[in-house]
Amino acid sequence: MADEAETTAIDNSNDKDLATNVENLSLTGQKAEKQETKKIDIVLHATGSAPILKQKKWSVDQEKPISAIVKFIHKYLKLDPEERLFLYINQTFAPSPDQIIKNLYECYGTNGKLILHYAKTQAWG
Repeated sequence: MADEAETTAIDNSNDKDLATNVENLSLTGQKAEKQETKKIDIVLHATGSAPILKQKKWSVDQEKPISAIVKFIHKYLKLDPEERLFLYINQTFAPSPDQIIKNLYECYGTNGKLILHYAKTQAWG
């Protein structure tokens, strides 16, 4: 019965109002989608002898390369410039520095997050 009332209301509206409503819904959906996909949540876990971060969960711009995260961790931990830092996806492989975070998230993200492990020495792979 409720479906019939909704259908009637839509059928009785004029084309201009319907077009305006559809346009507003589309714009609202696009704005919400842009806001949602703008940042990706990543979780950083220390591995081996790497210092543990106080904050493990971060939101990162989806278009940044993975090398930006490596640089961030390097600065945050105040490592010497000659110290190496290894980053791993799902405890299995090290992504190339030019990989885009969005692509890694789409392939390896779980529960709305991308899990990254960092180490000062080579751990996996």
